[in-house]
Amino acid sequence: MNQSEISSFIWGTADLLRGSFKAHEYGDIILPFTVMRRLDIVLEPTKQEVLAAMQKSIPRTFRDKTLKDAAGQDFYNTSQFTMRKLLEEASDIRENIVEYVNGFSDDIVDVFEHFKIYDVIKDLDDADLLFLVVQRFCDPKAALGPDSVDNAAMGDIYEELIRKFSEQSNETAGEHFSPRDGLALAVELLIAGAGDDLTRPNPIVKVADPCAGTGGALSVFEDRVSEVNPKATVVTYAQELNPQTYAICKSDTILKGQRALNVHRGDTLINDHMAGEYFGYQVSNPPYGVEWKKAKDAVTEEHRTLGYAGRFGAGLPRISDGQLLFVQHMVAHMRKKEDGGGRIAVFLNGSPLFTGNAGSGESDIRRYLLEHDLVEAIVAMPNDFFFNTGIATYIWLLTNNKEDKRKGRVQLINANGIYSKMRKNLGSKRVEFSSEQIQQIVQTYLAFDESDICKIFDTEDFGYTTVTVERPLLDDGGNVVTDKKGKPKPDSKLKDTENVPLKEDIDAYFEREVKPYASDAWMDRKKDKIGYEIPFTRYFYQYTPLRPSEEILKEIRELEASIAEKLKKAQG
Repeated sequence: MNQSEISSFIWGTADLLRGSFKAHEYGDIILPFTVMRRLDIVLEPTKQEVLAAMQKSIPRTFRDKTLKDAAGQDFYNTSQFTMRKLLEEASDIRENIVEYVNGFSDDIVDVFEHFKIYDVIKDLDDADLLFLVVQRFCDPKAALGPDSVDNAAMGDIYEELIRKFSEQSNETAGEHFSPRDGLALAVELLIAGAGDDLTRPNPIVKVADPCAGTGGALSVFEDRVSEVNPKATVVTYAQELNPQTYAICKSDTILKGQRALNVHRGDTLINDHMAGEYFGYQVSNPPYGVEWKKAKDAVTEEHRTLGYAGRFGAGLPRISDGQLLFVQHMVAHMRKKEDGGGRIAVFLNGSPLFTGNAGSGESDIRRYLLEHDLVEAIVAMPNDFFFNTGIATYIWLLTNNKEDKRKGRVQLINANGIYSKMRKNLGSKRVEFSSEQIQQIVQTYLAFDESDICKIFDTEDFGYTTVTVERPLLDDGGNVVTDKKGKPKPDSKLKDTENVPLKEDIDAYFEREVKPYASDAWMDRKKDKIGYEIPFTRYFYQYTPLRPSEEILKEIRELEASIAEKLKKAQG
């Protein structure tokens, strides 16, 4: 069976649950059993070796390692049961499956506790469905072992199931994962700009995702680095808020032989479990347009007390959208430049490009990123690319170690028109990247030459000074009202602002753009504010000339004649 067939079979478990459980509960049941069966298949060949090791007198200090060695994995199960053996004692299946779950090593027990597995077992047993569900997952069609489904394909199965569960319950799946083709592009861009960092002998490569979901981004990165350099050791770090996707991420991490201790559960903005760690690479898709009200107290306190010594020194965005907080978090965890520097690929919607006037949190964060020369490139993705949204999205590439030709420059790549239409839509996702299209975008990035889809700017090109323009207050007679020093008083109703590009002389701009239209105006330079925005779409706008009126009129008359002819026929 292929990946799609296996996914469909597992999804078919919902038919058993229908009537006894609500649609939004299907995922709570099917996901933990999917993980359980994969772990079960992995451990089955060495079950007897583990049971034999249990009979030996093993010092407590060495017990865990001994059992892992016996299992041939970084986890084990000490119960007498496998999932198939559970079916041999149907009358006691509830007690036996609890014993089976409790027999896993501590990290795996933690995974199932985050699935609330004991509640799931009780609810299934109460509905007389526990045996049937276990039986279904033991069916050969649920071929979830690594020999049948590799880690990448397993990640796709998890995410396909999550998407279907979310659609059933009218919830959003996009918080959990990103399309693999999008992740592939992000990873290729990270690697393309890495120089010889990944190809040197036996490198230890640390990569993190602070919004890890099921861990798909980390898996794609790890697999690709292993292709580039088989002798590289990739060490993954993850943090995830959602308990189910955390559980999937952790179980997948353990299966791949990565450190379970590097997978953390919790709100990244409130509790940074990666504090003190610095990474050469980070890739993430933080939630779009999601408010950070729950984290407000913690974030505001860190901003106030730690400033730039913490994560959020550059500024605080609107409470309704926390994307730029996650960006700041990632920047704070970049490997130091003297140690080789760090690279970041982060998916964002259009809001971080331009939302917020000069002096706002968003503008101040952009200012920090650009003035510290951290923004290397921004790639516009096609619309209808993600599973849960058709809005415009972008990959931001950040680094603190630009190559010389890129210093002080920002590359904008418009890949909006580079895609292939999918045969079958997946939620809102209607388009995808082929491998050739990914390489086309990567080559555009590497070439660093301007073209129809590539523009290159100085960092200052995105900056401006907001200047306050005042006009005098007039009395009823039309005379200028002055203060005690004889200076004209400003009329608050006539107050205005001008955004002057940083590269322009403000006085010259004022004389050219304001004075000819308001000869009595003056600037209050004490109120100057520096702002930054990246009007991406403006730079790639292409004017489409209007059709000639004669052509339009001709078309209208032809349509009128056609309609008249059809009406005539209809009337007999």
